Amino acid sequence: MPANLPIVVAAWLLIAVPSLLGADMVGTPESASEQLNALLDEDLADLRSLSPIGASMSGERQYDALLPDASPEAAKAFVERSRERLERLRSIERESLPAAEDRISYDLLAYEFELRIAGDRFEGWQVPVTQMWGPHISLPQLPDRLTFTSEQHLRDYLARLSGIPAYLEQIETNMRAGMAGGRVPPRVVMGEAWRPAATAGNEIYRDEPLAHPLARPFVEWDGANADAMRDRASEIIAARVVPAFAEFAAFMRDEYIPACRATIAASDSVDGLAGYEHQIRIMTTLDLSAREIHEIGLSEVARIRSEMFKVIQRSDFLQTDGAPVTDDPDDLFRAFTDYLRSDPRFYFESADELLDGYRAIAKEVDPELPGLIRTLPRLTYGVREMPAFMAPTSPTAYYYPGSVKNGVPGYFVANTYRLDQRPKYEMIALTLHEAAPGHHIQNAVVLELEEQGLHPWRMLQGYTAFGEGWALYSERLGLDMSDGERGMYDDPYDDFGRLSYEMWRAMRLVVDTGVHAFGWSRDRAIEFMLENSALTRTNIEREVDRYISWPGQALGYKLGELEIRRLRAVAEESLGDRFDIRDFHDQLLWSGSVPLPVLRHKIERWIETNRER
Repeated sequence: MPANLPIVVAAWLLIAVPSLLGADMVGTPESASEQLNALLDEDLADLRSLSPIGASMSGERQYDALLPDASPEAAKAFVERSRERLERLRSIERESLPAAEDRISYDLLAYEFELRIAGDRFEGWQVPVTQMWGPHISLPQLPDRLTFTSEQHLRDYLARLSGIPAYLEQIETNMRAGMAGGRVPPRVVMGEAWRPAATAGNEIYRDEPLAHPLARPFVEWDGANADAMRDRASEIIAARVVPAFAEFAAFMRDEYIPACRATIAASDSVDGLAGYEHQIRIMTTLDLSAREIHEIGLSEVARIRSEMFKVIQRSDFLQTDGAPVTDDPDDLFRAFTDYLRSDPRFYFESADELLDGYRAIAKEVDPELPGLIRTLPRLTYGVREMPAFMAPTSPTAYYYPGSVKNGVPGYFVANTYRLDQRPKYEMIALTLHEAAPGHHIQNAVVLELEEQGLHPWRMLQGYTAFGEGWALYSERLGLDMSDGERGMYDDPYDDFGRLSYEMWRAMRLVVDTGVHAFGWSRDRAIEFMLENSALTRTNIEREVDRYISWPGQALGYKLGELEIRRLRAVAEESLGDRFDIRDFHDQLLWSGSVPLPVLRHKIERWIETNRER
């Protein structure tokens, strides 16, 4: 099979499938709903073709042999099709749509089309790799994200592996275009970002290809033609996959990273402040300026810091030998956070102990969920250790969505690198955020939207401000769980950990805008976070590097959480005894991920409807 066949097929699908689903095939729709569904069908096919790996992970296994077409031509063609679809959407009279969810779909389509068109000039395809993401990080994890239960699954997977060299060549070509145009990440964060590629391209796998992470499905397969499958996989991995990753690592190390820019601010990049403002819009779904967000952040930092002092008074710290005798609140805060960062009582000695601790918290949380959410999704989740090859440059944790169709659970993936930087007092908040009721519940709900009558296009949409806002809000839901006066946070150190995590997200509003719009240095950002939280230095350094390389993304958490909390407060006040927290959360979750203005309008309509009953 030619090495580039999967990409050729993917390119054909990207161009051909949407047109096959267009008006010539389905005829001229007679109703507004039919016109809307035709647009949703076309865009859904487009999105799956653009991201065949994501389609496979969601259970659409007809895409299993394909890799994305990462070419600039494909990116430009996608924007042009979005432009044409926006014109057709505008010809539909929104108010003639009979169902509320159809009107939400209309709003989401318009939002997506407009965002794609507005972002076209920033050439995002030129920056496909940072220290946090890229094919050298995502591809080796494929066996963890898919199930292989048939011979056809493995044959398709062989085709996908065969396409890796050509795919990496496309990515490298895009990166070279970014180098030529000055659109590259800041050098300070890239460091050894090439190492995951070097790991996947290690010479040892030429001699032992079945030991490669990508070979695991063939090692585990005991069905038909197992030996032949393993032989073919060994040949592809040794002769094609390993050399391709090794070449990609060398390119990153020797050419790309040295060519990355010396500045860190997005406003200093080739796209300037306009590029940063576009990222703010993408990540927050709000029309807020960098200055407005910065001021919101400073206000939240002050509020949370005041609450932290109350928790310090509840702890046993003031009775320890290390407690200072001082009236200076800054001295007290500094001494307390130094104590948290250094005392062995707050840290595990083994990765297994840390993972078991997370699993125990998850088991404590699960029985509380029916009291918070009326309609719970079916998909289960587990706790897994972060792969060692990515842990040193990764944040504290990730959530990996699962798939009911594929039979893959969701996973809370915990970083066990540097255990002396993974404190116990953060574990409850982190579990609530990454697992349940946070990312896992929200993502598992999305998997069931089609069963609830929503178009499957809605299952592909994800908005940082909604998803991360819900997850941060979920950390606070620990106060509503269990029998303690402070819920799951009865221990003052756990409660301080919750506040430290909330402070973390408030500081992001200050640091992200400070770095990208107001000239803050990396050191200033790190010191600001050290002075206002109990986060460990390693955690803070990784986080600041993340904000530098991913402008605006960190803003969605706190702004989303503030909006959800505001909507809850309005609902509680408006509905009084009629307010039911389970119904409120169902309203939040069961339309899927939506921009904050769309969520606001939905909840306001729900409040009005329930007030009139």
